[in-house]
Amino acid sequence: MIEITNDIFIREGELVFKATRSSGPGGQNINKVNTRVTLFFDVANCESFSDVQKQRILARLATRADKKGVMRVVSQKFRTQKANRKAAVERLGELLREALKTRPVRKKTKVPYAVKQRRLEEKKRRSILKRQRTKKGWAEDLAD
Repeated sequence: MIEITNDIFIREGELVFKATRSSGPGGQNINKVNTRVTLFFDVANCESFSDVQKQRILARLATRADKKGVMRVVSQKFRTQKANRKAAVERLGELLREALKTRPVRKKTKVPYAVKQRRLEEKKRRSILKRQRTKKGWAEDLAD
């Protein structure tokens, strides 16, 4: 059992692993050993999550899931398949925990009057400065 939160667990039988050859440096080891691990997890058919939780996970992790609701996590950090497998499971747990967190609702606030006035004053200063850089009309601005 893989613990996601205190009350949510995933059975290891729900995870599907696929090993392929990793890319990057590694000498002859890279050419003959399948060390990269791709973990597939079917969120849509998982009994551990409620329908609301499934929707939240699939919405927040949409780039990692396909249309059928299967999530994909890849690990190729380590030189052994076992270590990459463990890293992929840990990463899946982190992603699911982060996706299940409820975010606070943002409260709308009004822009203070003084901030609006400062912005307008700065715009006036910039416009005068730019008008002074032109050849015609710069003497008029100095009179203001």
